[in-house]
Amino acid sequence: MSTLAARTPRYSRRLAGTAALLRLALRRDRVTTPVWVAVNALMVLSMPGTLRNLYGTTAERTALVDQLATNAAFRALIGPVFDTSVGALTAWRAGVYAAALAAAASLLIVVRHTRDEEESGRLELVASGAVGRRAPLTAALLAAAVADAALALLVAAGLAGQGVGGALAFGIGLAGVGMVFATMAAVVAQLTRSARLARGLTAAVLGAAFVLRAAGDSATGDGSSALTWLSPLGWLENLRPFADERWWVLGLFAVAAAVQGAVAYALAGRRDLGMGLLPGRPGPPAGRLGTAGALAWRLQRGGVLGWSAGFLLAGVVYGGLTDGAADLVGDNEGARRIFERMGGHHGLTDAFLASMTGMLGLIAALYVVASVLRLHGEETSGRAEPVLACAVGRLRWAASHLTIAFGGSVLIMLLAGLGFAVGYGKEVVPVLGACLVQLPAVWVIGGVALLLYAVAPRLAPAAWGVAVAVLLIGWVGPALDAPRFVLGLSPFGHLPKLPGGKMEWGPVLTLTGLAVALVAAGLAGLRRRDLAG
Repeated sequence: MSTLAARTPRYSRRLAGTAALLRLALRRDRVTTPVWVAVNALMVLSMPGTLRNLYGTTAERTALVDQLATNAAFRALIGPVFDTSVGALTAWRAGVYAAALAAAASLLIVVRHTRDEEESGRLELVASGAVGRRAPLTAALLAAAVADAALALLVAAGLAGQGVGGALAFGIGLAGVGMVFATMAAVVAQLTRSARLARGLTAAVLGAAFVLRAAGDSATGDGSSALTWLSPLGWLENLRPFADERWWVLGLFAVAAAVQGAVAYALAGRRDLGMGLLPGRPGPPAGRLGTAGALAWRLQRGGVLGWSAGFLLAGVVYGGLTDGAADLVGDNEGARRIFERMGGHHGLTDAFLASMTGMLGLIAALYVVASVLRLHGEETSGRAEPVLACAVGRLRWAASHLTIAFGGSVLIMLLAGLGFAVGYGKEVVPVLGACLVQLPAVWVIGGVALLLYAVAPRLAPAAWGVAVAVLLIGWVGPALDAPRFVLGLSPFGHLPKLPGGKMEWGPVLTLTGLAVALVAAGLAGLRRRDLAG
């Protein structure tokens, strides 16, 4: 008993200050976390009404399930479906992507409040006070847990009408996926010295989890493949919400999160603040980056290459699904109308291609925001100051990153078009045109991000809210039959619907001009304001 009493203060000292750090983390994320939770929950909760409008009868839902059972490509993309109820179809349609979004948000929260804080030097100041050694890690994991719990609560409450048991299973499963990747990010944050590398490695594991699940589901239609069981995304589908739930699968999430969390805590006690357990690769004895552009490319090349590979793969996958889209939709007029609202009032194949290229354009807006806001990260971390202390002007420094942001968007959309051409095998030039016509809208979002950063740097993260809002309008709006003026709030709502539709140069040139004006205004604002010291 005395031994336990002697040890208790030591453990409490390690966690001292956790509550204050948690409040600080929640305050810093008071915009981004609620937006993420709301967007993810809205995406899930909009599905029952959409599915009920598309497949209102049991016979229609049964026909859909039978068609999916014979379509390996769609199983790989979305997963298998285990029941004909609206709830089961909701879990099927939204499960994989809602879980991936939960995982991405959770890992970003943890890396932001651990490795980012160390890299910026802020954690060293915090640690000089009455703060325990493991308090920052604990606060970061609790911040992710709060976000995942909020998502689980909203999803469970919103889907309770489809079945309380299934709603609870689905909500807890989404939170479980989030916490698995949150604790994984906590482990990686102890191993690396770079926040960018920590995010990249954990995101790569998330991508591998998606690929494993897709490979397993394409082989079997019941989630029984060993590859599916190797992926946390596969655990969610094998939980089978609204289809005789397998509650024991939740134990996999709990065990994985507990083991990874324990490893992260053990590693946190074995390294020095600011250091990583993996040795850093020494640089060359003489510097080889002679220009601001070379430095910008060195900093952003990993992101560009990762997005390029992802868009090429997505193009191949979506292109391979094109021929099967008509068979899957069949005579369902509701599904046909959604594709037409997203892709134009022409042939179903062209409408499907137009809707998919439009979706990739919406996702490309996230890339351009991340790339533009790299300027903000370089400034706030103090790395921009020594660069600008040399013979490098602000505009030249900014232009080097903007070239990668806007030029990279051209590259990834071009690769997406090539991927469509490979997967579909037809209409190479029209599909390439459909991908490239998305660029003016992507550039407008990039221009907004630059203007926010340049004029009001504290509001720069709001650019993510703009990109997510545009994504939500383009993704959920057509399914909910949103009014035209709502769809018109997004720059993507004004683009011509290619392939199949008529090319309209007016909106394209107008959006391009707007993007140029936003970039010019942003550069002018950046030139006039003081940089963070």
